[in-house]
Amino acid sequence: MEKIGLIAGNRKFPLLFAKEARKKNYSIVAVAIKGDTSRQLKKLVDKIYWLGLGEYSRLFKIFKDEGITKVVMAGQISPRRLFSKEVNKDPELSNLLSSIKDKRADTIFGKIADKLKEHGLELLDSTIFITDYLPKKGVLTKRSPDQKILEDIDFGLHLAKAVGELDIGQTVAVKSKAIVAVEALEGTDNLIRRSGKISRGGVTIVKVSKHKQDMRFDVPVVGFNTIKNLIRAGAQCLAIEADKTLFIDKEKSLSLADKKGIVIVAV
Repeated sequence: MEKIGLIAGNRKFPLLFAKEARKKNYSIVAVAIKGDTSRQLKKLVDKIYWLGLGEYSRLFKIFKDEGITKVVMAGQISPRRLFSKEVNKDPELSNLLSSIKDKRADTIFGKIADKLKEHGLELLDSTIFITDYLPKKGVLTKRSPDQKILEDIDFGLHLAKAVGELDIGQTVAVKSKAIVAVEALEGTDNLIRRSGKISRGGVTIVKVSKHKQDMRFDVPVVGFNTIKNLIRAGAQCLAIEADKTLFIDKEKSLSLADKKGIVIVAV
């Protein structure tokens, strides 16, 4: 049985990856982040190590001792933690963050990928076992977008791509061809909540990948929690990029969206 390492962040992405990797008969050694990673992961992997951000350097030794040469990163680390005092507890992590030119996602994770390579670890595409969870182009809900929504999707799509190229975020909120909100460090869920307060409902959320999206990390993800936030915000539509966006709990999410009359489309 081949071993694979998992650097697990928050939410369901690491759980989904572990389930699918096991189906492919892989033995999984996970490094989980205290305060971010779900405790449920323990049941889905063969071995798990819990580290704080201040113990970042330990992960290289863990994988070396376990005979791991291939690693996957799944799930995020809460962005606020990158600005906390935790990072100063580990000189290697502190030096890494202080040495980079900026704190954009691609820059940070790209540097971490380089560090993994220095330690003889190959960082794999994080969707390697879960491509079935990347929706193809088409309307995913029972309700289809009307002309007004289609115009907002088209308007938002180009803007979201431009924002993504700058690595600011990958999601925008649009209403009547006006930009309501742009995602930054706060993440998609917070963007949706914020756009609901500003627009008082009726927004279309457009989430895309970057032109040169590195599928080893920072993959666009939506799921059941996304739909619940759309409902709270009074949103009318979610448009995601086909073949590039991970859709977790898809059936349950689409069922709820159908009940609430929300349009979901992969473009």
